[in-house]
Amino acid sequence: MNKVVLVTGGSRGIGKEVALEYARNGFDVAINYLGNFAKANEVANEIKAMGKECLIVQADVSNSSDVKRLIDEVIIKFGRIDVLVNNSGVTRDNLIFKMSEEDFDFVLNTNLKGTFNTIKAISRIMMKQKCGSIINMSSVVGLVGNIGQSNYAASKAGVIGLTKSLAKELAGWNIRVNAVAPGFIETDMTDKLSQNLKESIVNNIPLKRLGQANEVAKLTYFLGSDNSSYISGQVINVDGGMVL
Repeated sequence: MNKVVLVTGGSRGIGKEVALEYARNGFDVAINYLGNFAKANEVANEIKAMGKECLIVQADVSNSSDVKRLIDEVIIKFGRIDVLVNNSGVTRDNLIFKMSEEDFDFVLNTNLKGTFNTIKAISRIMMKQKCGSIINMSSVVGLVGNIGQSNYAASKAGVIGLTKSLAKELAGWNIRVNAVAPGFIETDMTDKLSQNLKESIVNNIPLKRLGQANEVAKLTYFLGSDNSSYISGQVINVDGGMVL
């Protein structure tokens, strides 16, 4: 029986590359998406072309009822979940005096509460299995902050605290919990940046380039594989040396 990974926000960007990386390494894959069925279906077709099973499930991770339904559907399809990758994330940037309460709550509810919701829903399943790996997508912004991203920074810092607490809490059931903190990665989000801003960012990165989504995906796979069996409670940056 193949191992099973659930990737939230798996229809594009880093989440897409994570889903494909697990499939390349023999996993069956469940992809959660919020609104873009066509993109999720494209990823599913790529995975099926590799000879692996793929389930796509629409759900809003900030809604606990949606998350319960998501987990139930994955269990009905595959019977188990070996790895959870919490990748769903949003931004609504603004300076603090301009930021609305709605935008603050929206980002915290998706990025932080969504991570809480999925781990809570999946924890009993992994406890019964007496094994599992949970990888939470944080950000270097959660470590050092960023102007205009107080809501995003707070959510990603919260993910780090959640990761460390649950690594201690779930270790007795052989469940490992780690976080990945990407820096500036070439995705839809960075495509929107001006060329001048991109150049400024690159100049502050020791490796002098933006990262690639598949570079984040390879680390994320490592943390979900048996190769990282003695690693838990860690936050690993993928940022070209930007945060030292």
